[in-house]
Amino acid sequence: MRPRKKDRDLPAKVYRKHGAFYYVHQNKWERIGSTLEEALETYARKVAAASTGAGMPKLIDDALGEIKKTIKPNTLEQYEAAARRLKQILAEFEPYQLKSKHVAAIKNSMSDTPNMANRVISFLRSVCAYGVEQQLMDSNPCVGIRRFEEKKRDRYLTDAELAAILAVSTENMRVIYLMAYLTAQRINDVLSIKLADITEEGIAFKQQKSDKRLIVAMTPDIKDVIARTKALPRSARGLTLFTTKRTCKPVIYETVKQQFKKAAMRAGVKDATLHDLRAKSITDAKKQGHDPQKLAGHSSARMTERYIRLREIDVAQGPALAKIAADER
Repeated sequence: MRPRKKDRDLPAKVYRKHGAFYYVHQNKWERIGSTLEEALETYARKVAAASTGAGMPKLIDDALGEIKKTIKPNTLEQYEAAARRLKQILAEFEPYQLKSKHVAAIKNSMSDTPNMANRVISFLRSVCAYGVEQQLMDSNPCVGIRRFEEKKRDRYLTDAELAAILAVSTENMRVIYLMAYLTAQRINDVLSIKLADITEEGIAFKQQKSDKRLIVAMTPDIKDVIARTKALPRSARGLTLFTTKRTCKPVIYETVKQQFKKAAMRAGVKDATLHDLRAKSITDAKKQGHDPQKLAGHSSARMTERYIRLREIDVAQGPALAKIAADER
């Protein structure tokens, strides 16, 4: 590198130009401040980041390590997926370089999947909050970035549609779908059923999302599904009711989700997701005169009613023709 002829008071790769200071690397000019003090502060952060191997991917991993201590398993799965995506997008970024315009660009690039975009930005907001606490960022660039409006799902899976899906499912998956419907519990809670949780009284659950404890009463249908599950060929018996055939390890959520999607496609049932089983169960329970709030484990009746109302369709009856027909005679 040739020695400087001017600006010898500046660090390597830092130059004055048009009243501002720039960091030049690989022929790219990056503005790092309008005053010498601001430029030197930014330069110091860049040097520190380079020497420690820092960057947004490392910050994301470090933040996730802290965040995972206080969140539920289902939320952790979503955050891990968001982390993988963000580390690819922000691979070349240092924490201090991330601005609101970049966060907005990430959100807008995912506009076709608004729910996922909201989860990613929510996770990034937590990551940046951690970055501010670690003094790697001056402020949180996610503040002020609005969420996409999420459309409330109102899909109701009919009896015929569920029967069609069950008919083309494997027996290993069929019993899981049936148990999810009969208990109205979230899939992760169904997959976590231990043999020790099953008694003559019913199945004991501790919901992973809310920590709510409840027992779903034993019914002939539930008892039949349990018997069918235990009768499936296995090399050994695990601690959980639902296990894989070869390793006898607990079945994972992603497997069940993908298998349900494939079964729905084979059955010709459109726009059906695994989560529709819980919605159908809670809605059907109310129709049959059971307490849907207790079954769902919701903290308020309002939450349950709002959940069901999206899927209930009022059946109205029009007037009879008797009087008009009589007047025409």
